[in-house]
Amino acid sequence: MDNSGASHGLIQWHGTTIIGVKKGGKTVIAGDGQVSMGNTVMKPNARKVRRIGDGKVIAGFAGATADAFTLFERLERKLEQHRGQLMRAAVELAKDWRTDKYLRNLEALMIVADAETLLVLTGNGDVLEPEGGPDSQITAIGSGGNYALAAARAIDGYETDAEQIARRAMAVAADICVFTNDRVTVETI
Repeated sequence: MDNSGASHGLIQWHGTTIIGVKKGGKTVIAGDGQVSMGNTVMKPNARKVRRIGDGKVIAGFAGATADAFTLFERLERKLEQHRGQLMRAAVELAKDWRTDKYLRNLEALMIVADAETLLVLTGNGDVLEPEGGPDSQITAIGSGGNYALAAARAIDGYETDAEQIARRAMAVAADICVFTNDRVTVETI
């Protein structure tokens, strides 16, 4: 992918960091608040992580904001159709995302989770479960995603609290990635 965003209109692709951490019976998704357009911070306190599906699912997005809201709405409908089963709803959304002419043009990635499952959803129709077993899973997306992922993996061996791992990883990403700030939203299941 072209990081400049100029040739594909992807300017907002690099305006965020979202991390998902599952550990010790707790699942956390955290995201920064910065919305960037090119080199300009448009908003420092956006809420890119939220609860959906009657509060039983948490989701965070990286990408174009309007596209992400469309995906949140679609995922909520899929959760209703499939009685709150996140994996089934995510697979159905990914199928639609890949095949629907309108959805195919959406420029966003999502991390979604419920009490049992942590997933990354992509516009390519991917539903990805992060590496690790039931005891520890970590995934991250967005411009600072690799920084957050590396930091979280480094502290995973000695930190037992999923929220602390996510918060520390977000702090590292905010220090390194100019498109990520330290105004973090955290949701826990």
